[in-house]
Amino acid sequence: MNFKILILVVSGILTVGIAASVTAVETASPVRSAPKLTEFKSVHSPNAIAQNVEEQTNIRVYERASPAVVTVDTDKSNGSGTIISPDGMVLTNAHVVSAGGTVTIILSDGRKLPADVIGFGEEGLDLAVVKIRGQNNLPTLPLARPGSVKVGQQAFAIGNPFGQFQGTFTVGIVSRIDQQRGLIQTDAAINPGNSGGPLLNSSGELIGVNTSIFTRGQGGGNIGISFAISVDKVPTFLTAVREGRAPRVSQRRSPFGGKSPEKLALNGPAVSGKLTNQSSILPADNSFFDLYSFEGKAGQQITIEMKSQEIDPYLILLGPNQREIAQDDDGAGSKNARITVRLPADGTYTLLANSNEARRSGAYTLELKASAPTSPSRAILQEEGALVAGGPVLRSDNSLYREYTFEGRSGQSVTISIESREFDPYVALFGPNGRLVAENDNASDSTKNAFLSVTLPATGRYRVIVNAYDASGRGRYTLTVR
Repeated sequence: MNFKILILVVSGILTVGIAASVTAVETASPVRSAPKLTEFKSVHSPNAIAQNVEEQTNIRVYERASPAVVTVDTDKSNGSGTIISPDGMVLTNAHVVSAGGTVTIILSDGRKLPADVIGFGEEGLDLAVVKIRGQNNLPTLPLARPGSVKVGQQAFAIGNPFGQFQGTFTVGIVSRIDQQRGLIQTDAAINPGNSGGPLLNSSGELIGVNTSIFTRGQGGGNIGISFAISVDKVPTFLTAVREGRAPRVSQRRSPFGGKSPEKLALNGPAVSGKLTNQSSILPADNSFFDLYSFEGKAGQQITIEMKSQEIDPYLILLGPNQREIAQDDDGAGSKNARITVRLPADGTYTLLANSNEARRSGAYTLELKASAPTSPSRAILQEEGALVAGGPVLRSDNSLYREYTFEGRSGQSVTISIESREFDPYVALFGPNGRLVAENDNASDSTKNAFLSVTLPATGRYRVIVNAYDASGRGRYTLTVR
């Protein structure tokens, strides 16, 4: 099935997933060296000179900017930020700190310092300022002049992708400028955990605040389309913060254009709707969608069907933390869509009733069926274990892990949960071909237990990686695959 591209907030919840992915790569065969003839290229060729200039620019920007780039960590999420004043004002995204919790700033030298949120952007502006306590001589980054950014210029990003790789530097260009939304589009690689970090020009000046990506499916990874809030939006916001006029509570709008979703009743009658040019528009493909919500319980199995004779229905389901749980195009046959999943947590779920085609209007029906919130009937795998010192570790971040396997078949629906009271679990599922199928850190904003609900893509042996959020994770856990 071809998944749609969704615009998702780049949050820092998928913290250790990349670590498992890296481990899988490490077991692959070594890459062969380049042909020896490349050694005889003239170092004075125009290409070599151009490459050297570009490398020197990269190095200069990183050395100038990286000391002022920090990790912003809360009890519920993490992201990146930029120090903009010597006394510790840090510019980041509102969505990084709006969930609440204690804010800790991790400097580029590894120091962890307490901080307080002192202002949020108004009217949906995804910006916030955090003030580090008791500082007066910190490195800072200058802001570029408003209106100075041009399509085609080089763009550099620094941040903490996946909450694991602080100080990561990526390079691209400014691909597009969205004047109406105040966004800079870039192909510099930005991933979960980069939220709030700087987008820079070749002088090491801040031209934008990285805020979101286009992504595909559940992986949440970069595919070359990322967005930053333009520096044009920043000075006015900072003035409001410094003058004490900025809100102290997040003012962020819904990521779906501020429209309130229509409530869906569990096991109620089918709802009739119609997609028109008055419906919301999915930025990925300019398709229309209507927004619905329902209250779900952890362990409930739900089935959602969208049927139409006028459009090709497409369903997208988001969890209480607005992260994607599932999407479907033709699961109900005859181009109708169906999603069947077991819900990972209590809370409000969001459903996009969408069309697979751009700007296609037409009537549809939507039906939601749900079981009682009970545990699945049969466990494929149930293990109690512990992550202890001396056990296997991921070389990428020195976090402990254990590995389990089970046999699965194509099309089989499974749920995987890891529960622990002693550490923050992470789970990753790898398919028979060794590729990552899905990953999860926190099942919801209210729990650190990990949960996956997936439909297996192929028949064969699957690997489940039980991992900790970071190298400090130790303790007992329960793994259940149903």
